[in-house]
Amino acid sequence: MVKLKITHDTQLTSSEISFLWGIYLGDTLSICVNKYFLQHIQDKNIKTIVEHTLNLSQQHVEIVRGIFTDEEIPIPLGFTEEDVNLKAKRLYSDTFCLNYVKGITKVGLATYSVALSSIFREDILSFNSQCIASLVELNNETTRVLLEKGLATRPPSIPYPTKVEFVHKQSFILEMLGKRPLLGIEVANLYTNILTNNLGFCMGVGFAQVADSKELRDYFSRGIDIALKHVKVFGDYLENQSITIPLPLSSNQDVTDSTESPFSDKLMMYHLGFISAGGAGNYGVSISTSMRSDLTVDYSRLIAEVLKYSEDGLNIMIKNGWFEQPPLASHRVKG
Repeated sequence: MVKLKITHDTQLTSSEISFLWGIYLGDTLSICVNKYFLQHIQDKNIKTIVEHTLNLSQQHVEIVRGIFTDEEIPIPLGFTEEDVNLKAKRLYSDTFCLNYVKGITKVGLATYSVALSSIFREDILSFNSQCIASLVELNNETTRVLLEKGLATRPPSIPYPTKVEFVHKQSFILEMLGKRPLLGIEVANLYTNILTNNLGFCMGVGFAQVADSKELRDYFSRGIDIALKHVKVFGDYLENQSITIPLPLSSNQDVTDSTESPFSDKLMMYHLGFISAGGAGNYGVSISTSMRSDLTVDYSRLIAEVLKYSEDGLNIMIKNGWFEQPPLASHRVKG
């Protein structure tokens, strides 16, 4: 990534400040996580992928720190070396680390893409565009390694269309009994949501093992139950269409029995909240592109469950003094 040299005379907007602030927190977390992963990864190809991920995060943090310094904006605390124990025993397998990078890259691409349309200052727009290009490259590299190692879980296949057809019955949308076959986009969404919950499941299993407090262990265990429940709901839709579902990531293979925490409780809470937010975003996209009403009903109730879980997690973070306040608008009282 090339260091920004663009000059400007325009203040950052609310969108631009919030975008940079979120990137700083996310990438300081990523630095902690990937530095720990690199202490244990044995596979050379996977290690290269994680090193690439770490390098990108370090570049992002340096650039955001420079922008905030120039703008005289306080630099967030984010996550530091105090939030990671690099000497902790292995908690996750090499395979999990590779799937983790794949999953986090997807969330990052969605975040940068959404921010793109609301960024106008040239240097921030250039930074965002470089981030997207870098993540596309990382995603391609990760996908290649997954394919080479036979670890890729491809989306389910559907028959090729044989002719152009038009829908003539309203029941195409108002189908509650599952008689109408799933659309290709509906299958793709179910697949994505299963994989996201698989990732959250494995993360939760590891976090529940190593968290210091019972409150956090209970919270992470609740997240595990939610992930398994959602995978079952989505899997049932695919099984009813005789579609093979993506296999869940096994905690027996991907999470060790270590109880030594590599991460601070603050980092684990923020991280699972970040994954939950990404999952809720996926559900929102799924609702907007699904045409079977039974699917939209299920997505609506499941997203409510995820949002309640996230709210409870946020309350735990606030109670423990772990929630760093995002940038706020001015508070002006009308008089």
